[in-house]
Amino acid sequence: MKALVPDKYGSPDFLEIREIEKPIPAENEVLVKVHAVSINEWDLMHLDDNFVKRLLDHFRPRRIMGSDIAGRVESVGRGVNRFKPGDAVYGDLSRFSLSGGWGGFAEYVRAPEKSLVLKPAGMTFEQAAAIPQAGMLAVQGLLDKGQLRPGQRVLINGAGGGVGTFAVQLAKLPKFQGVEVTGVDSAEKLDMLRSVGFDHVIDYQKEDFTKSGKCYDLILDTRTNRPALDYARVLNPSGTYATVGGTSHLGQFALLGLWQFVLGGSPPWIRELRGKKLALVMLKQNKDLPYLNELFEAGQFTPVIDGHYTFSESREALRHYLTAKHKGKVVVTIDGEGVAK
Repeated sequence: MKALVPDKYGSPDFLEIREIEKPIPAENEVLVKVHAVSINEWDLMHLDDNFVKRLLDHFRPRRIMGSDIAGRVESVGRGVNRFKPGDAVYGDLSRFSLSGGWGGFAEYVRAPEKSLVLKPAGMTFEQAAAIPQAGMLAVQGLLDKGQLRPGQRVLINGAGGGVGTFAVQLAKLPKFQGVEVTGVDSAEKLDMLRSVGFDHVIDYQKEDFTKSGKCYDLILDTRTNRPALDYARVLNPSGTYATVGGTSHLGQFALLGLWQFVLGGSPPWIRELRGKKLALVMLKQNKDLPYLNELFEAGQFTPVIDGHYTFSESREALRHYLTAKHKGKVVVTIDGEGVAK
């Protein structure tokens, strides 16, 4: 089978499509013929050159990236009872293991049975591949951690990617009547943000929302590019901040979240945090896919997809993702079935 294989670490330029051995499903696994795969921040980890990456790869770049996949079950391993050959499935295959995980940038991939759900008949494989990680982070950040309620004022930082375009659709569900959503991103994404339901948009290059004087009941952050107190100052009393990604200031939120969890409150010397909650969302893979299937079938939720990339254009798709100019999710179709149902 063909797969996108790394020659060395550092750049999408070092990836090549090559023939490798077709995998065989182990116990409680299925073999999926991949029709589409989407790109996530975690996929970029496979391009990094560091000790942890080398350890996971047995000190040779060999791991195939791609966690969010959609396709058809080709065969099943012993003990599998939820799926049969021919079933259309999708899910997040990311797991930190020396023996497996990821592998979606290939014609076939081994997948644990528990990592997959059936794809709704009306959903394309391309749409399905866009959902798993970004959809889970949107649900778990906005609803589980954020405890969204009707009438609240919400801000999403880094709104133009997968998480933000999913989250605004969740916030605009009828049960959350009156929720007002502001999206923060670059100027070229603002028209798209308006088209998917954002009430207000902010060009981060022209306006710093933490200095505007406006306050919010809930902030969902995909960038985590400011200190914790900057966010706290624009939270209403009893407001919640939930971060799902980013790197530059992520550690402080982990420490503050641990303090709140263990000791039941914020450090007393940080006055701006009194009564406010800071949460770090730890991804629970695939937990809410059945819920998003229900919303999709009810016409209340649909992925925003940037471009149509073929397998041979995988490196181009990854380069586009690295520019941070993508709108919604970047999805690669492995064969002609990717855009079909």
